[in-house]
Amino acid sequence: MPTAIDLFAGLGGWSTGARNAGIDVLWAANHWPVAVEWHGANHPDAIHICQDLHQADWSKVPAHDIMLASPCCQGHSKARGKKSGSAQHDASRSTAWAVVSAAEFHRPEVVLVENVEEFTAWALYPAWSQAMAALGYMIAPHVVDCADLGVPQHRVRLFLVCTRSKAPLNLQLHQREHVPASSFIDFDAGKWSAVEKPGRAESTLLRVKNGRERFGDRFIMPYYGSGSGLTGRSLDRPIGTITTLDRWALVRGDEMRMLSANEALAAMSFPADTKRPDNHRLTMHMAGNAVPPLAGQRVIEALLRAA
Repeated sequence: MPTAIDLFAGLGGWSTGARNAGIDVLWAANHWPVAVEWHGANHPDAIHICQDLHQADWSKVPAHDIMLASPCCQGHSKARGKKSGSAQHDASRSTAWAVVSAAEFHRPEVVLVENVEEFTAWALYPAWSQAMAALGYMIAPHVVDCADLGVPQHRVRLFLVCTRSKAPLNLQLHQREHVPASSFIDFDAGKWSAVEKPGRAESTLLRVKNGRERFGDRFIMPYYGSGSGLTGRSLDRPIGTITTLDRWALVRGDEMRMLSANEALAAMSFPADTKRPDNHRLTMHMAGNAVPPLAGQRVIEALLRAA
């Protein structure tokens, strides 16, 4: 069985996808104790370490065939806002260098990196890719809407397929039928409140009004933001991108509620039996940062077919 390690493992989207693709995940790391705790709960057979990976001793990490990595994307994402001079911004971008450090020591056959599309616009991306090339890796960037891989969510992400080969390995990612949001939303569950209640923002009421006109009594809408926030979204489509904060609201007649943590995990394609914190905010934070397991699985399956 092929083996893998998971850097910046979070809740375990990469690890779950890898396991479902027949990969044995040997080791996983994250700097956040909560993430390590819950990754461990879902992947008890893997070795876990809670550490800043800039300080990792790679000699203590088991040899592996595939390195999975999802470096912090906040420094690259357009959703983050204009704070390019902050220390947090610089630190979040620099996590990508841990991938180079680990690859230099272990030289696995494949390194799979997931991030936002803007990662390749990072000022140091040319230097990062040159460093990987110096280690013998050819890089094939794949920009993928995870909905096209069967995830019930429109989530455009960059997958860098880095292989120790003579030419970049471009994967054949077969487009799947889109899975609608109705597949995971339970309108009979959750805590609902009246749409028309004191303190409800006028912009929210306008979104509800526009959504009703277009979709009827039941639909999804962003609670804030632009784009589809002006009219809502049909339940017959995948939901929009799940973020680390509550964003999506459900409307049922004259009532509404926010998407539940379990629904958010389902939108990310995590299995129903995924162990998670009872705390809603923690779960949403980890879900919004995760690699959708089904997307990871499809990428790895395509890699195995091409090998």
